[in-house]
Amino acid sequence: MPWRAALKVALAAGEAVAKALTRAVRDEIRQTQQAAARHAAATGQTASETKESANSNAKLGISLEESLQILNVKTPLDREEIEKHYEHLFSINDKTKGGTFYLQSKVFRAKERIDEELSRMEQKEEVKKEENSKH
Repeated sequence: MPWRAALKVALAAGEAVAKALTRAVRDEIRQTQQAAARHAAATGQTASETKESANSNAKLGISLEESLQILNVKTPLDREEIEKHYEHLFSINDKTKGGTFYLQSKVFRAKERIDEELSRMEQKEEVKKEENSKH
């Protein structure tokens, strides 16, 4: 008999924990969606653009903002300036010059992330041009 009561208490506690965890996960998802909406509104991006940006960040392991800071460039993005900063930072962080592979990798990943953003922007502009030419 005491085992039966203990089992009931354990089941009730487990159910309460499961409900609390479910509620916490639901709240976290809702807050994440709200944060994404605020970010989209602040940057002027659509929801799909924000999602694409988040996917790029996850795929490459670095955000656009961090990439801009690493290469010390500002928006609007200028390919020549990005290339100039990349070449300089990549070369001074060469191991033979006292740099580290880690820093060189960060510089490379930053340029890779910015290049992806530039190609997305170019594709977006091409779509706009095609839509305008149809009208």
